[in-house]
Amino acid sequence: MRVSHVTVRRRLTVVLLVGVLLFSIIDLRLGYVQFALGNMLTDRAKDSWSRNIPFEPERGEILDRNGVPLATNMSAPTVLVVPRQIVDPNEVSEKLAATLNTSKEDVYKQITQVTSMVRLKEGRKITHEKAKEIRLLDLKGVYIAEDSKRHYPFGSYLSHVLGFAGIDNQGLMGLELQYDEQLKGEKGYVQFYSDAKGRRMPDIPDDYVSPIDGMDLKLTIDWEVQTIVERVLDNANELYNPDGIIAIAMDPKTGEILAMSSRPDFDPADFQNVAPEIYNRNLPVWSTYEPGSTFKIITLAAALEEEKVNLMNDKFYDDGAAEVGGARLRCWKKGGHGHQTFLEVVQNSCNPGFVELGQRLGTDTLFKYIKNFGFGEKTGIDLAGEGKGILFKPENVGPVELATTAFGQGVSVTPIQQVAAVSAAINGGILYQPYIAKEFIDPVTGEVVSRQTPVEKRRVISEETSKQVRYALESVVAQGTGKNAFVEGYRVGGKTGTAQKAQGGRYLENNHIVSFIGFAPADDPQIVVYLGVDNPKGTVQFGGVVAAPLVGEIMEDSLRAMGVEKRKGQIEKEVAWPDTPLVEVPNLKGMTRKDIHHEYYNLQLDVSGEGTTVVQQSPEPGTKVKEGSVIRVYMAGDS
Repeated sequence: MRVSHVTVRRRLTVVLLVGVLLFSIIDLRLGYVQFALGNMLTDRAKDSWSRNIPFEPERGEILDRNGVPLATNMSAPTVLVVPRQIVDPNEVSEKLAATLNTSKEDVYKQITQVTSMVRLKEGRKITHEKAKEIRLLDLKGVYIAEDSKRHYPFGSYLSHVLGFAGIDNQGLMGLELQYDEQLKGEKGYVQFYSDAKGRRMPDIPDDYVSPIDGMDLKLTIDWEVQTIVERVLDNANELYNPDGIIAIAMDPKTGEILAMSSRPDFDPADFQNVAPEIYNRNLPVWSTYEPGSTFKIITLAAALEEEKVNLMNDKFYDDGAAEVGGARLRCWKKGGHGHQTFLEVVQNSCNPGFVELGQRLGTDTLFKYIKNFGFGEKTGIDLAGEGKGILFKPENVGPVELATTAFGQGVSVTPIQQVAAVSAAINGGILYQPYIAKEFIDPVTGEVVSRQTPVEKRRVISEETSKQVRYALESVVAQGTGKNAFVEGYRVGGKTGTAQKAQGGRYLENNHIVSFIGFAPADDPQIVVYLGVDNPKGTVQFGGVVAAPLVGEIMEDSLRAMGVEKRKGQIEKEVAWPDTPLVEVPNLKGMTRKDIHHEYYNLQLDVSGEGTTVVQQSPEPGTKVKEGSVIRVYMAGDS
């Protein structure tokens, strides 16, 4: 059958059109791949060829309020291996094992893995000397990556608050964990390219992406105050061998934590060798126990606010015990304190007197104030593991429970709750939320990225009531059970606490937590200090004997370090045996040798210089010192 020319032309035309269409599709596809998908496919190809040597970011530093570094970083190189680039695994593993003091078999197992890169376990965070030794081996496929590890320059200082970071610089405990997201930064890397056999591709340059360092964290902690607290706790630990010690210092007008510490403590750089129950428990915020007489401050504040007592005019007779609901609640002083004003009830820490105040207030009112002062709930401090404490349920409060609560027995509170509550009682009546993280700072620009400001939770008492509380507590230190916390010129106020420890539903014999909470200056409080000692040995277990002098030492040194000036109008300290009376240093300047030796017999004089007239003296005139103290004078003028 013969095919016509027309049919042939039509068929050729169809074939041509189909061919043109196919080539157009191929051309369009090639263009699309070349121009639209080119970069993406190139990146994918590079990814299949690429190997990354990671560069860890610098973890943000943790600083005190004045910029003193409390947690920093130390350079610590890490060994990386690209298994496919290893020519002789036996030789490489032998040399690395010898340098890193580990087994050849273990290294061999790691470097022969089917993976793109191995971070050698024994080669993590090594010294610069070791890193130099490995570089000198010149082993193909073995790299040294820049890395760092956490460094705590003051050892166990502030350990429970700072916490620690792990080998990967991840926060594991304390502030390191609490603010890990802000501190950790973002990783960088050097990227090089190799073929399927692991050989480097020389025609493609390496890529470098720099790490982004973590933000620095500035705390409310005052390094000088913290140092003073640490020193006092170390000395107390040595002197009393207690089961534990707790200390907190706070600015009562803001809630800023100035210092926080406890014993036993630990070195964050060596946490692996410490029992978890030590480093996992930040006692100032975690532990709960009966507060004892420090809790009387809350009962006092409530009674004054509700006008249930007049400290000067109301009288109370203490015969040594209060009979309540068939229970006999004893005063710490056998036989009682006799006739007292209620100011003296506070000074003497008289339990029956506070039972009376609790009864005047009644259950509903007293427990309303207890809750308003923040007990029974977390303070909200930015530290993990905070406890809530335990209060009686209102329906379970009878006459005895009301009475014991009024003087701090039968309830359980945390140290940080007590500090926040007492701060509210003496700062003018405002309950603040305690906090410790003050600012996050960009490490490159130094600019503040975010800042925490004081948080007022609520008003709990009036300014006038707060003023009365301050006066009463200053009198406790000057004339009552807190005399051992007295600091000349600084107007310290405070309250002692002695609480029996309970175990298995029963109180232990001769096993107490003794405490003192103090503040200064009484006319304008700048610092509140709480200190509790758990079962001190070899001493009478009273807060006034053990804890008060420790707080007095912290107060005196901290106020001086903070630049707080001494005050006038201090309540005179009542001197009792074996206290040495204080005397005011006279002005000796301008006097002759004969004058000073005849008149000032109650002070010792250390005279230097060859002249006849006093031109300098130390201490300065008006300073109060213990009777018999040495006064140094310098003589000059005509001989």
